[in-house]
Parts: sequence; C-alpha cells; structure tokens
Amino acid sequence: MQDLKTYLSVAPVVSTLWFGALAGLLIEINRFFPDGKDIRVRVILECTCCAQKSVNKESTGISRYITQKNRHNTPSRLELRKFCSCCCKHTIHAEIKK
Repeated sequence: MQDLKTYLSVAPVVSTLWFGALAGLLIEINRFFPDGKDIRVRVILECTCCAQKSVNKESTGISRYITQKNRHNTPSRLELRKFCSCCCKHTIHAEIKK
C-alpha cells in the first residue's frame, strides 16, 4: 500500500516533466526544420533612394530593415515608409529578393 501511495504521488510530476520536455523538443525541431508552408515570411526592405544613389557613389551605404509579412494578406511586394540612416530622413523602403 505504501508503494502505491508513493507511485501515485510521483507519477503526475514525472509525466508532466516528460510531456513538457517532449513538447519543447518538438517546438525546437519545428523551428529548425520548417515545412515551407508558413504564412508569415521574413522579408528584407531596402531604401529606394539609397539604391539609386549608390550608382553615383553619393551615399555612404544602403539602409535595410528585416521584417515579416503575411503571405495571404500581402501577396504583392511590400513598401513601407521607414527612417533611412544614410539619407537621414524618412524614405520608402521596398521589399527585395533574397
């Protein structure tokens, strides 16, 4: 009877720890090996003014931002007005190909 009481008091704790560790492992595996059908994708936004000026060598560099977009809500290229540290003003940043 004493063994049964010990088992019943320890079993929920052990099972909780086991399933918690297993869930964490599955989350990490899914993070490192995505299935490619994710709705949210990572995109790179590049300043359109700096990209044009880089041909003339007037700019010190090209401003880039990394963000995410929803593939279903925004199927076209993303364009946002962001601050460009090279131009020192707010300009249009457009999505570029990876």
